[in-house]
Amino acid sequence: MDIDRPLLSELTDTSISRRGFLKRAGYGGMAALGTTSIAALMSSCGGSTSSGPMSFWQFYGPNGTVKSQSQWFVDLVNNWNKSEKAQIKLEYIPNTDYISGSKLQTAFASGQGPDIFIISPGDFLRYYNGGVLQDLTLHIDKNAQSDLYPDVMSTRTIDGKIYAVPMEVEPMAFYYSIEAFEQAGLNENDVPKTWDELLEIGDKLKTNKRSGIIFEPTPGYYQNFTWYPFMWQGGGEVVDAGGKKSTFNSPATIQALQFWQDAVKRGITPRTVVGGGGDTVANLAAGRCAIQNAGIWGVSDLKNNAPKFKYGVFKLPIPTGGTYKTVLGGWAFVANAKGKNPDEAARFCAWALASMQPDSIQRGVDWISKAKSDVGPRKSVMDQATKDNAFAEGALKTFKEEIFPGGRAEPRFPPEIYKPISDAIQACMLNGADPRQEAEKASKAIDTFLGSYKGGSIV
Repeated sequence: MDIDRPLLSELTDTSISRRGFLKRAGYGGMAALGTTSIAALMSSCGGSTSSGPMSFWQFYGPNGTVKSQSQWFVDLVNNWNKSEKAQIKLEYIPNTDYISGSKLQTAFASGQGPDIFIISPGDFLRYYNGGVLQDLTLHIDKNAQSDLYPDVMSTRTIDGKIYAVPMEVEPMAFYYSIEAFEQAGLNENDVPKTWDELLEIGDKLKTNKRSGIIFEPTPGYYQNFTWYPFMWQGGGEVVDAGGKKSTFNSPATIQALQFWQDAVKRGITPRTVVGGGGDTVANLAAGRCAIQNAGIWGVSDLKNNAPKFKYGVFKLPIPTGGTYKTVLGGWAFVANAKGKNPDEAARFCAWALASMQPDSIQRGVDWISKAKSDVGPRKSVMDQATKDNAFAEGALKTFKEEIFPGGRAEPRFPPEIYKPISDAIQACMLNGADPRQEAEKASKAIDTFLGSYKGGSIV
């Protein structure tokens, strides 16, 4: 689902610390379990049935690591509780437990899942197939449904029903150190436009103490997420349009695996990073690399934690004969269908992020332009943020006008598809395996799973 149709025209016609916990390897704690196993656990054990306020689990607040983001969540829940009988208790779960651990999955398996929580597309089918996600559609009026960008919603809906409301859209790009470029005799005119140019520039920028480029080296959903655009740029796909057969064993897949392998073999890309490949402060700003593949969240991270660091951003280079693509991530509110009060939990999600009321729209604007740096998932939010000059200059202007166009939603592949892809990336990137053999092996594993898969649509 390319975002180069109505969404693109609407956005371009108008002229966290997310870092470590974006390492979705940890969906991993339970990723080793198959979708069927997780579904059985969740369906049999259900969610929380105790009395009291509805619980809202997330990794932002109260007292989270980024004050502006924590306060946004605190204000959100306080505003709801002022006028609603069904109260909500905000519960902060450190990202090491929420994402890099298995706390959320374990809670559901033991019948103690939260009433409201947040998920990314990568975990959508895990919970949908487990019968955990409450249908939110009836609580979102038709105008608000139309206000949500269809491409952003494509991985949050099943058979036309909405099961998650996104709070953000996060495209991937490359960040570069202006100082590192200047030291190598380079400037913004040398920003690479092709894969070959990127490797050449990376060679020039690497030193004994600094990597030329960082691609995420740690296995997990996040690494897969960052790798998909390189496959898409060559016309590759993981599965066919019907989601019934693997198409992973393709020339586009092989060249993308080879590209990342070449970056490591040439000593341009490191085998380990600090705080995750999405951590622009610990890696790029700290001088550990000259160019870093990361998402739009890096803009607010650098502003808050390395305000004097000078950098630029550019869209992902393409292979010979390729087409520009990037991947769009982002988290969404969901309600537990087996919780204390699923209907009220669903109404909260809609009220918070998918109402046409001014406070709901402003809440979205505040999140993407004040609490964080993101693209909005709604037309009204983007219109207001643009009117407020949130994207008028600097890196955010580049993200909106150059990087975001051509974006595709993060796939919602279940663990049985994610894992063979991850294994192929790891084998090629870090172990020097043959990309052709790894693509074929992964494709066979995906086909085996698809042959017996029963659940929500994969594409």
